[in-house]
Amino acid sequence: MHKVMGLDVGTKRIGVALSDFLLLTAQPCETIQREPEQMAIEKIKDLCHSNSVEKVIIGLPKNMNGTLGPQAEDCIAFANKLKENIPDKEFLFEDERLTSKQAENILALQGKKYTKNKGMVDLKSACIILQQYLDRTN
Repeated sequence: MHKVMGLDVGTKRIGVALSDFLLLTAQPCETIQREPEQMAIEKIKDLCHSNSVEKVIIGLPKNMNGTLGPQAEDCIAFANKLKENIPDKEFLFEDERLTSKQAENILALQGKKYTKNKGMVDLKSACIILQQYLDRTN
């Protein structure tokens, strides 16, 4: 049995979510600092191996018109580094337009104070990205 990992890759932090073994639900895992980048990659690699992860779903921040901007290009470059360092895993992209806003709305409804803890938004965004993938593929 295996799990699927979801990543919300930002310029400062990476939100990480993991599926259950039935591939039905996304659960928050942790937030990783992006810099130093090689340490972030090693942490993701360790999480993949310790959690029996087979696939990694990376949120791709497209522009509202569907084009790729600088943030998406940065995300793709980071994903390519992950692929080089973790060649035994499958990496896929998932459209993540508006997931951060959606995450903020969910946290606000839950009464969580996320404005001073952006890592909380990254973590919730990673869950949303992974849940979108799980819902679409099940």
